[in-house]
Amino acid sequence: MTIRIDTTINGDRMEIDVDPTLTLLEVLRENLFLSGTKEGCGVGECGTCVVLVDGEPVTSCLVLAGDGDGANLETVEGLAQNGELNEVQQAFVNTGAFQCGFCTPAMVLSATALLRDNPQPDEEEVKKALGGILCRCGAYPKILEAVIEVTGEGA
Repeated sequence: MTIRIDTTINGDRMEIDVDPTLTLLEVLRENLFLSGTKEGCGVGECGTCVVLVDGEPVTSCLVLAGDGDGANLETVEGLAQNGELNEVQQAFVNTGAFQCGFCTPAMVLSATALLRDNPQPDEEEVKKALGGILCRCGAYPKILEAVIEVTGEGA
């Protein structure tokens, strides 16, 4: 049995037939081949599977695909426009805010959502917005530096 969901993913409206037992993470990776979204723990603890649902960061391993019906979904693949990285992605490159890159898509998406709502967050607000995402490499200082760079307050 499948269900049809009507959603917008990275600006493209689409109707997708999916198994109702699949998570949003599984559909993005396995059905739509959007592999930027990573599966870390599968139980919502590590945050590496974050995508934006109607502009808000959501752990996609905890959301059934059917819950995406009617939603506007953004993955890291949708941030770059016309071959140009968005300002958060570019700041991550500029500051070397990644090592293995596994948490990077979730960090970039969460930072993008924060900066859309609050273009001038202070350091504590950035830490809070990114706090649910585990960086196994410990690149937190560089990640914080990258987000602060986007605010214009960085070095």
